[in-house]
Amino acid sequence: MRSRNNPNAHVELNYYDRYISSKEKLQELIKNENKIINIEIGMGKGEFISNLAYLNPDVMYIGIELSQTVLALAIKKIKRFEEEKNATLKNLYLMSFDASDLCEMFDNNQINKIYLNFSDPWPKKRHEKRRLTHENFLKLYKKVLIKDGVIEFKTDNRSLFEFSICSVNNFGLKIHEVYLDLHKTEVFNILTEYEQKFFEKGPIYKMILS
Repeated sequence: MRSRNNPNAHVELNYYDRYISSKEKLQELIKNENKIINIEIGMGKGEFISNLAYLNPDVMYIGIELSQTVLALAIKKIKRFEEEKNATLKNLYLMSFDASDLCEMFDNNQINKIYLNFSDPWPKKRHEKRRLTHENFLKLYKKVLIKDGVIEFKTDNRSLFEFSICSVNNFGLKIHEVYLDLHKTEVFNILTEYEQKFFEKGPIYKMILS
């Protein structure tokens, strides 16, 4: 279900102290924090990355979401999460930009891990270059990831999963783990909002690669 457009979202974002609005601000923050950097591309309303930030306070997490409307909703949800946990996620930051601009924001070899959770499958053949596991995006990930940096990918779309396996193989990435029905394993797993709603309707696929 799409979120209703919020014309004031950009204003709400700029009032949030952990919203990063430019590369200059991002790089200054990275330099000052001096932490491992993990990012989630397409963070949605932030359930997944909030839990990660809470469990790993020594890691810097950056959630990236193109839709500023969704990101404004995420801020509200993160604040509720902090209230429930009686904690402040000082290691969690938010950004809004298109994934194709990843190298415009991050320097080479700067990120330790990239999470891709339930990305838009773009099912039509003519749109396959928009899939976040297409070769064009894999090239970007390779640039910004450290040597042996990791990508974790989850989806409930079998066609996208099959496409992604072929894409990363052809690109030359190493697949370390593959799960064809993640919820039938005992592997540690933080659910996204989407996953909470739909995992009972079919298998969740996951792979970890570098």
